Amino acid sequence: MSWHYWKLIIKNDDCLSKIINIANTCINLGHWPKYFKISTTVVIPKLNKASYDNPKAFRPIILLNTLGKLVEKVIAERLQFIIASNNFIHSSQLSRLKFKSTNNAGTVLTHIIRSGWTKGRTTSTLAFDISQFFPSLNHCLLVLILEKVGLDPKITNFFANYLIQRSTKYLWNKLSSPSFEVNVGVGQGSTLSPILSTLYLSPLIYIIEKRFKNLNLPISILSFIDNGLFIVQNKFFIISNLHLYCSYNILSKLLDSFGLIIEHSKTKIFHFNRSHSPFNPPPLDLSPLGGPIL
Repeated sequence: MSWHYWKLIIKNDDCLSKIINIANTCINLGHWPKYFKISTTVVIPKLNKASYDNPKAFRPIILLNTLGKLVEKVIAERLQFIIASNNFIHSSQLSRLKFKSTNNAGTVLTHIIRSGWTKGRTTSTLAFDISQFFPSLNHCLLVLILEKVGLDPKITNFFANYLIQRSTKYLWNKLSSPSFEVNVGVGQGSTLSPILSTLYLSPLIYIIEKRFKNLNLPISILSFIDNGLFIVQNKFFIISNLHLYCSYNILSKLLDSFGLIIEHSKTKIFHFNRSHSPFNPPPLDLSPLGGPIL
């Protein structure tokens, strides 16, 4: 290898050590520099929308300071390791986390479906989506959750400071707004966003699981951060629909207590039946809960 190549490696290692030192200092001091808390939110239209007169037809993307993002990545790697090592999150939370990819979720669902078939049961899944999830997370509740999961107090103190006094300006094409204070949500441009969002929802998943157990509802859940699946197996669709209706009702009420709501227009139902002949499952009417008829 040439000397120029080795100089690049040494230089990169030197930069990395400085970034790690900044991360260590931030955590030890419980402080996130104000300069890293200033962001720009770029409003981007989603593709193939019939109309753009609704805010949901646009996607807000958070642009953060590049050095701050590198430091966040170091902290995110450590936080993911701590959480994976100590089982701080529910086992059904399967997206954007280390060792829990989309492939894992597909494998789990395939196994559930096929195991149901061996018992002569159809697997029915109710897919739900949480509306405006990332911009809606309550900072006070998030800090409380971080305290409850048993993280080192230094880490909790850091995030208590990390989440406050944040500001952003909105950029729409060439139009730029004044700066606004942001006291809710986690930016989707941050590498800390997936893990903080997962931690935010983890208590809710545990509560849902306990409610199902108390009501003797044979329902399981898979969570992919801002969306998920309720899964039920039965020989009769009418019973499956009843169970899924109950699960949707429980989820709606619990999300409300977490400052979140279901985006009913994205709710879907899927039936996995081994029969090769046509089958016609009855509709699932979620309209009393504000949802669609599926």
